[in-house]
Amino acid sequence: MKFIGNILWLIFGGLLVALGYFLVGLLFCITIIGLPFGLQLMKFALFSLWPFGTEVKDDTNSGGCLSIVMNILWLLLGWWEIAAAHVVFGIICCVTVIGIPFGVQHFKIAILSLAPFGKTFS
Repeated sequence: MKFIGNILWLIFGGLLVALGYFLVGLLFCITIIGLPFGLQLMKFALFSLWPFGTEVKDDTNSGGCLSIVMNILWLLLGWWEIAAAHVVFGIICCVTVIGIPFGVQHFKIAILSLAPFGKTFS
């Protein structure tokens, strides 16, 4: 069932979302200052490809000082808009019974996008 959900996710926009995150991540990786943010956007791209059956977890060093500072910087620079967009899309998807699983995946991406540093998925 996860496989079918992932295929439908890719067909109905997941591939475009992953491609967008990947391209923006590549742009951020051009500079040394943007490299940590670019790597986090690559994490979004990978998660956006196969979200069904994937869980977001805290990494072993998730409470580290650098992770906390980078997460605060992430939010202050406006990346909270990613979370807001995924919450809106999640609510829209949850309007129908068929769209609820897709809405849940948007909510998982929204949680990841609030504080991506120190998070991993499996």
